[in-house]
Amino acid sequence: MNNEYSIRVAYIILMGFGFPIMRFMSMNFETLNNNAVRFLSGGILFLIISLFKFKYELKKILKNPFLILKLLILAILMTGNMYFFINGLKRTSALAGSIFGILAMPLAIFMAGIFYKDERARIKNISFYLGSILAIIGSLIFVIYGNKNGNSKDFFYGAIFLGTGIFIQSIQNLIVKNVGKHLHAIVISAFTACLSGLIYFTLAMNTGKIIELQEVSKGLLIGLSLSGIYGMITGMLMAFYIVQKQGVVVFNILQLIIPLSTAIVGYIILNEKINPIQGIGGLIVVIGCLFALKKKKI
Repeated sequence: MNNEYSIRVAYIILMGFGFPIMRFMSMNFETLNNNAVRFLSGGILFLIISLFKFKYELKKILKNPFLILKLLILAILMTGNMYFFINGLKRTSALAGSIFGILAMPLAIFMAGIFYKDERARIKNISFYLGSILAIIGSLIFVIYGNKNGNSKDFFYGAIFLGTGIFIQSIQNLIVKNVGKHLHAIVISAFTACLSGLIYFTLAMNTGKIIELQEVSKGLLIGLSLSGIYGMITGMLMAFYIVQKQGVVVFNILQLIIPLSTAIVGYIILNEKINPIQGIGGLIVVIGCLFALKKKKI
């Protein structure tokens, strides 16, 4: 149980750094190039790990056409998810990106309850509903009274992009849970990232956007590659692992705390201020998540 909570805390903290990093890279690289480099960098690393530690699972994939199909569908969903999400970050902010994770929760829980019996069991506890409502209210307060954007029209379009990405992610998580019954999270991450990276690379080549990578400094390009590895470890590997081992419901509840983590990182590193109302909203988020994560006593 302690290990489960350690993973949850680590995910929240690391994702708090992840959104500012993604925001910075989205402003310096075109979306296709951004995702192509990041996904291929992280995916190749995980593929190398898989070749050494999970050879038996790789053989399992080769022998099972249905697993290959599911991984391909997962990669396509990931491609769509991150295309909309990165474009949304460009037009809004790191904090807005993390906050929009809360919008996936109601839909993801509903869908998970339809397809998975164990997820239905998780949401029978009344404290889950009370805590989730509190967390959603707190998250909305946190964003509404913080993160003011000068270009409201651009922010609106960015919000649509973020919302679309989050919707795709809710479907994606269901497939992750299904594939997770057969494969380790590292193997799933490796194949999803590599396939998605290849899709982005192909699109960048066909549109001519790939040439723009020659115009940036080597340092910034290395930084993009490292951010891809960091992003794969946090946003993909850890997320897939939590969905696989702890469920879609737990994963979506953890998403509610990430805006608070992102805001704290932004305050420390970027000197972004948090006003008193935001502080109250953040406190409500934490209290709500504690209620929602409380297990039903038998």
